[in-house]
Amino acid sequence: MSWSELVGAALLGAERRTPPGGSVEALLDAAAVETVRRRAGLRPAAAAPRPEPAPGDPRPPLPPAAARRLSVLLADRPGAGGGRRGTAPDLAELLPQWLAAACAHGYRAPAELLPALLDAARARTDLRARALDLGGPRALWLARFNPDWRFALRGRSGYGSGLPAGGAGRPDGAPRADDGAVRRLWEEGLFAERSALLLSLRRRDPAAARELLAGTWAAERAEDRLMFLDSLREGLSPQDEEFLERALADRSRNVRATAAELLSALPSSALAARMAARARSCVALDRTGRPDRLVVEAPYECDPGMRRDGVVPGAPPGRGERSWWLVQVVEATPLDTWPAHLGGRTPAQITALPVADDWEADLHAAWAQAAVRQRNTSWARALLRKPSAPMAVAPGDPARLLAVLPARERAEWAAEFIAAHGLSEAFRVLGVCAVPWAEPLGRAVVDALEIARDAGSYPWSFSGVLGLAERCLDPGGADRLAPLAAVPDEPEDGSPGAGGYWAEAFQRLVATLRLRATMLAELEPPGDGGPAEGRAAAGGG
Repeated sequence: MSWSELVGAALLGAERRTPPGGSVEALLDAAAVETVRRRAGLRPAAAAPRPEPAPGDPRPPLPPAAARRLSVLLADRPGAGGGRRGTAPDLAELLPQWLAAACAHGYRAPAELLPALLDAARARTDLRARALDLGGPRALWLARFNPDWRFALRGRSGYGSGLPAGGAGRPDGAPRADDGAVRRLWEEGLFAERSALLLSLRRRDPAAARELLAGTWAAERAEDRLMFLDSLREGLSPQDEEFLERALADRSRNVRATAAELLSALPSSALAARMAARARSCVALDRTGRPDRLVVEAPYECDPGMRRDGVVPGAPPGRGERSWWLVQVVEATPLDTWPAHLGGRTPAQITALPVADDWEADLHAAWAQAAVRQRNTSWARALLRKPSAPMAVAPGDPARLLAVLPARERAEWAAEFIAAHGLSEAFRVLGVCAVPWAEPLGRAVVDALEIARDAGSYPWSFSGVLGLAERCLDPGGADRLAPLAAVPDEPEDGSPGAGGYWAEAFQRLVATLRLRATMLAELEPPGDGGPAEGRAAAGGG
């Protein structure tokens, strides 16, 4: 029988049809003979070209203890075992923080751990950027040989400078945008290499990076144009306006929207001026009554000029078109427009004005988006208001507004919010606070958890906050929290056994903080003063 017939008989199975030869054993014997015959009949072929050697990586290796720790973290699988978590730290949740600290120190990953590191990054998109940074050029080289790792070749590695070596003619020895090696990498490199090149060149020479992109812009794919355009956020300046204005006519709606967003972040741009003119015609100050109030006349149509400037004409389901157009116009308007337009008032005074005809929610939501886009702390403060107020935030996402404020102010605002409202509404707010949490915030979270424990409820409704606390509390405070790991006396009206679950949760919290402190100490180069710098470097974890 031919090989295909043998394979077909095996796939069909002996239960459905008697195999050739009358038995399974005969079928396997025939397959073995055919296998030998096929191999013996193969003609030797020319060897494939040997791959180029992996590129060098000049960064220092991980300290031995840190390399062992990475191996343990990569071997852990999220959700292994299921069910009750117990008191052991969740290693999968500590891996992002470990990667952040290792990258901050400028280490390279051990070569033998690169496959496991790429597998972890393939499974978890939140690990990819830092995993590729730690893996460096060798990780990208290795990814070419395994289709499962192709994400790395489409990703955006920030390793090193992203620029080819060489570059005579610059005082710092860095290559110029017109160097042959840079031009060749831009025209022939993989997407990840081109993206890293553009971002790195943008940091060194924004104008040269923009010109490099402009030279091939028309030939790029739409999704690549979108990613490359996003690189212009780095060092965005009025010199980018001409290029971004041309991008407003791009074939891709997403590219047009991104170009409009970038232009709206330039207060002196022509698009910002056009949006400001539209916004002033929509929002006015009414002085006829007491107190003064704002009146809103939303656009009646989305004309071609608005569409070209990034206003999306079709409203989402359940949203009125005029409201939708108004919000887009106002959020793209420079916030400096409003004090002059509204009688010299400050942002706090403007946001305190009553708004006629139920337009307040839309107007404040648009201002909130503008404050985030333009990184305007004065407007963010005005829209957040006092954390103790019953309605502490304007419509929209308070976490995004809070992220605009300095780290210390964020922590203080979040601590006051928790003290006033508890933990039930604090999860997203906590997520934008710098890691490790500053003392007032850490203390507020622990106090709120202790109050919840003493109330006798189960800790399960606080599992999200407990998980954040494990990753975000200052690891130096583990010893101070150790007394909370004891089983408390249960109140008479408390849930049965709740004290034991709380003790387990606090034991896990203390164990995780101690492990984080150890991990950061292991990353310290020999001779350094201690883990404090590494702890600060892991703040983005």
